[in-house]
Amino acid sequence: MNSQATKVLGLVYGDELLSYSFGPGHVMNSKRIEAFFKALNAEKLLSDDRILLIKPRTATLEEIMLYHDKKYIEFVKRMSIEGNGLLDHGDTPAFPGVFEAASYVVGSTLAAFEAVVKREVKYAMNPMGGLHHARRGRAAGFCVFNDIGVLIEKARREYGLKRILYVDLDAHHGDGVMYDYYDDPDLYIVDFHENGRYLYPGTGFENETGRGAAEGSKLNLVLKPGASDYEFKEKMEKAKKFISQNTFELTILQAGVDSIAGDPITHLNLSAYAHLSMLSFLKELSSRSIIGPLIVLGGGGYNVNNIAEVWTKIVKALIEE
Repeated sequence: MNSQATKVLGLVYGDELLSYSFGPGHVMNSKRIEAFFKALNAEKLLSDDRILLIKPRTATLEEIMLYHDKKYIEFVKRMSIEGNGLLDHGDTPAFPGVFEAASYVVGSTLAAFEAVVKREVKYAMNPMGGLHHARRGRAAGFCVFNDIGVLIEKARREYGLKRILYVDLDAHHGDGVMYDYYDDPDLYIVDFHENGRYLYPGTGFENETGRGAAEGSKLNLVLKPGASDYEFKEKMEKAKKFISQNTFELTILQAGVDSIAGDPITHLNLSAYAHLSMLSFLKELSSRSIIGPLIVLGGGGYNVNNIAEVWTKIVKALIEE
């Protein structure tokens, strides 16, 4: 193990990530990642000395089973061969090779994590990661496998990292992570999202703070439709206070950009300020070893211009010392 990271940022990069696409008529399609890769290339970031390009890898069945039920995994495999129908009640269609595509998302998130724990890099990012709606036994909201859940289980079982912070900036509530870990006192969650009365999945209320021993470990920060950076700043202060009162061994940031103004399926009006202010805060704490290493996952976002702009700004912010 190197005593010092040789690069600043490990970035998962490769055409394998484009395979997670429900087709040109669906908002979750390959154009999202293509737009991001094109922006990175235009900014000459792919050849930046501070960035280690990580090849996407597929997750093993054993890795996926750290979080997901075997029966559900077998169902996805079967639907992947059939290549049509639905994996849930309407949001997540099957397509030929969906099992392999989803396995690449999970494996790539784990590859990002492994680059950090091996100290090859200080931070790592998987732009296709952050599939926060999938539950242990079902698909939901364009999410087949929950790479966040698999990462949490891998970090705990194989690396002994128990106390973990998960921060979610996606406009949609990260219900898969929230409710599958609602009783877990060692997984702290800060979830910013649009009011569930107006947006899928209709969950994530401010009085939901965890259950039993986990009470007080979950923070839902609800934004009204049309909310701007001004409203975000107010919620950000609550998030900072909540995070600063604790220490963590690993931090996962889901940087969904469907909370940025102009997204076709959400109603928030944030700018890149929201993501960059949270990133700056977490980077500073991570550099002082207060919240452990930082892994960034792309999450949602269906305006390709927003994806290209904001995720590229995130990459630049991560490599700036």
